[in-house]
Amino acid sequence: MSIYPASRERHESELSLADLRGDGARMAPHWVTPVAPAPAPVSPALIHGVVVPAASARLIDATAEYGG
Repeated sequence: MSIYPASRERHESELSLADLRGDGARMAPHWVTPVAPAPAPVSPALIHGVVVPAASARLIDATAEYGG
């Protein structure tokens, strides 16, 4: 594990956005997430038993992206 020494003269409130971005860039390689395989598509015939409340259906239907 790497240890990054912090200056004792500076307080957290004195950090700039550039300092924070630099810290994040140095830590990013340690946070690599493995790529998960995409889930297989499911046939609509296999989807059953899903109940959507009428209020939710009306809300989605009223949304321009989905219903109109």
